[in-house]
Amino acid sequence: MLETSLKLLKKIENHGFKAYIVGGFVRDYLLNRPSLDVDIATSATPMDIKRIFKDIFIPKVEYGSVTVFYHNIRFEITTFRRELSYINNRKPIEFEYIDDLYEDLQRRDFIINTICMNSDGEIIDLLNGKNDLDKKEINTVGDSYKKFAEDSLRILRAIRFATILDFKLSDEIKDAIKLTKHNLSSLSYQRKKEELNKIFSSKNARYGISLLQELELDKELELYNLEDITLNVDIIGTWASLNISENYPFSRNERELIKKIREAVTKDNLNNEVLYQYGLYVNSIAGAMKGIDKKKITKKYEELPITNIQDINISGDEIMHILNKKGGPYLKSIYGDLVSLILNGKIENDNNLLKNYVVNNY
Repeated sequence: MLETSLKLLKKIENHGFKAYIVGGFVRDYLLNRPSLDVDIATSATPMDIKRIFKDIFIPKVEYGSVTVFYHNIRFEITTFRRELSYINNRKPIEFEYIDDLYEDLQRRDFIINTICMNSDGEIIDLLNGKNDLDKKEINTVGDSYKKFAEDSLRILRAIRFATILDFKLSDEIKDAIKLTKHNLSSLSYQRKKEELNKIFSSKNARYGISLLQELELDKELELYNLEDITLNVDIIGTWASLNISENYPFSRNERELIKKIREAVTKDNLNNEVLYQYGLYVNSIAGAMKGIDKKKITKKYEELPITNIQDINISGDEIMHILNKKGGPYLKSIYGDLVSLILNGKIENDNNLLKNYVVNNY
């Protein structure tokens, strides 16, 4: 990854432009953390980049950047720029290209994300980002209030970086968040969810949650019972433990899973009928929320005589033939009866035994 990145810088430089790796990749490199995303800052404009990497780019020219695939690695390449104005406390709507790395770094969010690397692999640290890495502290580039007022997403990014890196937030950042947190109401629920997913999924999630609570961001984010959150290996399980705004974007399938998990967590997840009704996945998540070992739930589930209605050893056609009836709602009732009997060991899942039961009881 690094070797390819340096080759890409050389390729841009060979066309007469400046180029540097900047941001998270360099930060994580210095912290000996794995990183997959490489951001490039350059004096080349998007049109210049298009000429250099003719057939291997996806343009995002309106943002002053392009996405380039070079040796099967994705690079986000952004032209040095000065951002002049923002809209909705989020998006820069006016900017101008510049030819100065130092000034480009001034528009960035946190000092730890301004450390650069040149094509020789040398670290370029114009804003003393390594000092913050050594102190394990998050500081904004310039005035914190202004940074958060410009872009409210930076508030959640500050919490996310502090969480994942186990860094502290500077006092200035905390004070600025308290003064600007109301702007989170204009941030899209999709972006809120994306940042919260990363916080909740971190091994250091409890620290991140404590920061959300300390700065009273739970109210702004419409997380109404953050104190009751249950961290789960599966992020859907974590969301299921929260009482949240309906505006958070979940797919139909995710919403159905959250509903089932909330139901299942109130039941005995080692009970045969509960295991059958909600399945292994939902019961495992619900069980984890209550501290039940997943292996125990899995073992019980694997011991079930049936796990779905298709496992029952009598067909609907056979039942209709036995009763000399056409299909109807009564079939659902009979199958419900058979499921309960089989799961509770009151009858074996044997075709002849099931036929006799239907004859004698229906």
